[in-house]
Amino acid sequence: MTPDRYVVPMKRTVTVSGQGSIKVAPDTAVVRVSASHRAADVTAAFDGVTSAVEAMAAVALEHADPERVASSDFSVWPAYDDQGRPVGFEARHGLVIAVADLAVAGRMLARLAEAVGNRLVVESVSLEVGDPVAARTAAREVAFADARTRAEHLAGLGGASLGEVVRVVEAGSSDAPAEALGGRMMAAAKDVSFQPGQQSVGATVTVTWALVGS
Repeated sequence: MTPDRYVVPMKRTVTVSGQGSIKVAPDTAVVRVSASHRAADVTAAFDGVTSAVEAMAAVALEHADPERVASSDFSVWPAYDDQGRPVGFEARHGLVIAVADLAVAGRMLARLAEAVGNRLVVESVSLEVGDPVAARTAAREVAFADARTRAEHLAGLGGASLGEVVRVVEAGSSDAPAEALGGRMMAAAKDVSFQPGQQSVGATVTVTWALVGS
């Protein structure tokens, strides 16, 4: 006798990805600067860039918390003139400074230029949201609502409705800091004024719902 077989029906589901984006004004400037010094020999190049970075660090600590001031790249290499002839050595030492006030960051850049003159190189200034948690939470809520709207539409097309949530997966959030400035500054530079504009903070969630109904 052939035994009875019981077939368990598969649970019907719908899986949809939702997108959410929130606009928020950046309130923090991440300033990447370096000191560059050229001299006839390695020792002089090293000493010149070291004194410049010490002056830059002193200015930075007047405008930013100590834990938000950090050294980055340090390098020394042979220098050549426009004709390819050796003219000594050039050294560079960088700092990354996060300033939680855009106006303060602008003043700091001017003071850095005054402190080290033409040895200052401004690599970049990124305007960022200092505490993006609230914006990311709001973007996540928008993304989930978007996923539900799409899922309800698809379920309705199939003659069903949404049941319980089976699974939720969040993709990485997306922030878009803007590069504001780069290049050399002159010693007599005025305070730099930054226009924050708005930055998008985004989220993506993929949600699976059970389907109920016919």
